[in-house]
Amino acid sequence: MKILCCGCDNKKIDSRLTNGREVYPHREDLFEIPFWKCDTCGNFVGCHHKTDDPTKPLGCIVTKEIKTERYKLHKIIDPLWKIGNHSRTYVYKWLSKKMGKRYHTGNVKNMKDVNKVIDLINEFKKEHRD
Repeated sequence: MKILCCGCDNKKIDSRLTNGREVYPHREDLFEIPFWKCDTCGNFVGCHHKTDDPTKPLGCIVTKEIKTERYKLHKIIDPLWKIGNHSRTYVYKWLSKKMGKRYHTGNVKNMKDVNKVIDLINEFKKEHRD
């Protein structure tokens, strides 16, 4: 499958379907889960494995650094709907409107995107003080 790989100059590459046994050899709980891997740079992306399309990628293939930043984004976004007064759907629709496209953290592919989302979350917090 051709997937955008941020580790390979933001080009669509021919990725290879593999599983967690290869990409997370220390995590037996992930052994049977599908992943798309770039054999050029070694980066990979997970799949929507609990859906009707279990090998659909969760976004583009990113570097370890961007993967870490995505995790941090979830740490600031998730509390807005988990413990805040807004639903997850509302928060993501708000972000989508501000981004001008459907927002999904799996589509964040560089630090410019990360910083834009952080700025928008700060704006959301100011607008939605509870």
